[in-house]
Amino acid sequence: MPQPFSVLVVDDEAALRRTMRASLVTSGFAVEEANTGMEAIAAVQRRPFDLVLLDVNMPGMSGVEACRQIRAVAPRTGIVMVTVRDAEEDKIRALDAGADDYVTKPFRFRELIARVRAVLRRLQADTSAERNILQAGDLKIDLEHRLVWKGEEEIRLSPKEFDLLSYLWKNQGAPLTHTKLLRAVWGPEYGNELEYLRTYVRMLRKKIEPDPAKPQFILTDPWVGYRFRNPSEDEGGDPSDAE
Repeated sequence: MPQPFSVLVVDDEAALRRTMRASLVTSGFAVEEANTGMEAIAAVQRRPFDLVLLDVNMPGMSGVEACRQIRAVAPRTGIVMVTVRDAEEDKIRALDAGADDYVTKPFRFRELIARVRAVLRRLQADTSAERNILQAGDLKIDLEHRLVWKGEEEIRLSPKEFDLLSYLWKNQGAPLTHTKLLRAVWGPEYGNELEYLRTYVRMLRKKIEPDPAKPQFILTDPWVGYRFRNPSEDEGGDPSDAE
């Protein structure tokens, strides 16, 4: 019988930790707790966890700094940050520190479990051999030959459009900051050319979306960046509006 995924819940609020633990255990996870960033780092150094659920705002060491140190000692561990809804800068800093995703307070526990499972799926997929052909809804991409189809129709993309789409696609479900996308696709000297990125996203949406004004594939995370949604693996999140 396979072992359940192990999750470390890190939050300074004991009542919230207990509630999150109960929800995760009911969903089949093995759960441990820590109430500070330092405790979390020590726990990860003692034993491996599949995923750490980490609050951003804690006394002492911040969640972002804890995330950075956990990522350094456990590069293959998933990290989901818990933020307040309006703290967009916290989300960006958390993702740049190595978080795989975030969930905002107040959250529904169904959403929390969906985020956790999505990160674990992506981590499992990363450990397997990369497939040359990927599919999402009626879209198909051939990574080796750099071809894209929408249904039976081949879609013509420029080299940079293809690079951007393939990077989003290979990280489907993950929130990708504007800076991370610019540096991954255009190079390390990029990072602040937000309108440049938006222009390419608009061009891609015109080519691949049934309705570019209501995107199904390339979703906007307001103030943060973009994430690629595979309709056939919908995690139950709320799609964001186009910019």
